[in-house]
This record gives sequence, C-alpha cells and structure tokens, in this order.
Amino acid sequence: MRTVLDLADGRRIILAPPLSGRVQAGVVCLDEVVVRQEPAVWTETAALAQALCAAHAGRLPSEIAALQEARDLYKCFGMEPSRYRPSSEALLRRVLQGKDLYRLNNAVDACNLASLCYLLPIGLYDLARVAGDITLRVGQAGEEYPGIRKGTVHLAGRLGFFDARGGFGSPTSDSLRTSVTSKTTHLVAVILATAAYDAALMRRHCEHFTALFVRYCGARPAGGGLLGGDDD
Repeated sequence: MRTVLDLADGRRIILAPPLSGRVQAGVVCLDEVVVRQEPAVWTETAALAQALCAAHAGRLPSEIAALQEARDLYKCFGMEPSRYRPSSEALLRRVLQGKDLYRLNNAVDACNLASLCYLLPIGLYDLARVAGDITLRVGQAGEEYPGIRKGTVHLAGRLGFFDARGGFGSPTSDSLRTSVTSKTTHLVAVILATAAYDAALMRRHCEHFTALFVRYCGARPAGGGLLGGDDD
C-alpha cells in the first residue's frame, strides 16, 4: 500500500499513517493547462445531467447506491454526510433539482463533470499556490480556511489537505488560497474514496480525468498514482 507519492517537481503527497486502511486517493498531475471558457464541457455536462435525472429522479441521496461510497468515506471519520455533504453529492443534488451547475472555467467545469461521472469528491488545486509537500490527514483543533463560496471550512476532526501554510482542501469544499485562476498552468487533482474502493476502477477514473483535461484544457499529463487501497 503506497502512502507517499513523489511529484515531478520534487514535492510529495503523503497519506498520514492514521489514514492507512481508511482512505484511497487517486492523484492526477497536469501541466500546460490553459484556463479559459469552454462551452464543449458544458454540453457534455448537460448530457450527463439529463441521464442522471432519468436514473435517479425522485430518490433521496440515501437511496442512490452510487453515492454510498462518498457517504461511507464521511462516516469513516464521524462526519454526517447529510450535514457535511461530499462535494459530489452536492453537485448531484443540484442536478436533480433541475439547476444548472455554476460555469466558472474549463478546469473547474471539467472537474465537476468528472465528479458527477464517478460520484466521488475531487479536490483540484493550483500547484503553484501550494506551499511544499501535501499531506492528507485529519485536522486538529482550530485548523480552518476560507472556502470557495462556503465561508470558513473547519477541519478539526475532519479529513483535509494540508501544506506548509495549513489546510487548503477537503472532500466538502476547497480553499480560495489554492483555487484555480486564469493564471493557473499546473494542477493536481485528488479523487477520494474509502480504502476498500476498487483500485482498478480508481485508476480508470484517473485516466478518464486526465483525458478530460487534455481535451478541454489542452493539458499535458505530468504523473500521478494511487495512495492507499491495493495499488502497487
């Protein structure tokens, strides 16, 4: 079981020891990203949204089998998914309510599309705005950050991403500090699931995610891999 992943720039992504056997993370690194508006990703997202509405109309989140993986991840850390919703569940709820997803830029929009495809939470971070190594661990008392459209995100007792400056991401909401901007060119994405999640399926998610960013953002693959789970 891999707990440390080396990035091309010499930094590392680390799965903290207490999370071993509890979390699996699919990591995708991308270079030469061009952030812009891309209507084609909206078209693909709209088609997926229509299919999801047809498949799940009238069901509560607790009744949708494909959402249970993200919900189980939250419950593994004592987080009630009906109160602190996984980002993937929040996206699906919006779709099932007949609402359009926010259209921000091609990178964020492609990430949202992927999250709807897998129904797993995905963190997307500008590597140039991350300070040093990245550690996935449980937050301590007082650890928090300003979220994106969600006010302050509290990490005490919750799963989160941390760098030399503190917390910057979680399965619920990412931070303003490391968010994608028009100047972003280097990205790291992390797809989250429980350690029991099928590692082969997670690898396919990473390949699909990479393909989306090559197609919609002109990105160049720059490595990645799996942390936790049964990956080699």
